[in-house]
Amino acid sequence: MEVLLATFTTLFSIVNPFGAMPVFLTLTADDRASERARTALRACIYMVAILSVAFFGGQYILNFFGISIQHLRIAGGILLMRSAFELLTPGANRDRVGPDALEESKHKDDISFTPLAMPMLSGPGSMALCIGLIRPTYVDKAMTVAGFVLVALAAFIILIFSLRLTRVLGKPGMAAMSRIMGFLTLAIGVNFLASAISTLFPGLAK
Repeated sequence: MEVLLATFTTLFSIVNPFGAMPVFLTLTADDRASERARTALRACIYMVAILSVAFFGGQYILNFFGISIQHLRIAGGILLMRSAFELLTPGANRDRVGPDALEESKHKDDISFTPLAMPMLSGPGSMALCIGLIRPTYVDKAMTVAGFVLVALAAFIILIFSLRLTRVLGKPGMAAMSRIMGFLTLAIGVNFLASAISTLFPGLAK
């Protein structure tokens, strides 16, 4: 259960479904509520699949390129800290999808895989985190995947109620949520960086 909760709490702030709400509403503006729900469901299923592939196949990729897990955690920590600063800095560009990609997505029949599942919900930061998760037993690995499913369920609920949430929270509320997610992501990035450095240079931790 601890692995399940740790996976959920760590991954949720990085996935940050609140940040996907504006793009989701823009791209589904002409859809009915049932069509929005189906799009959100497909996107969340794709997200679980992408994160699971990163989790189970990441170690093989690292071995192929000769990259150690600690080096990945340092790179992932820097990436997460950069994303966090973008969320925390007023006026910074928080869009995960550029204007050209957004305009192109408006003409797609299905937006659930791109840009919603990737890169909105499962971007480089969340995939780097999943690759860096090492679980020694099959039970822990199953709990980790269950954590992915819980995050996807939370993202699905937030997306299907995104119109109401936007109306209730407004711009100040959305900005506050963005800063909360940014602060948590920054803490996770610092933890990634510090744990990797202490492992590579144990003398610094004394």
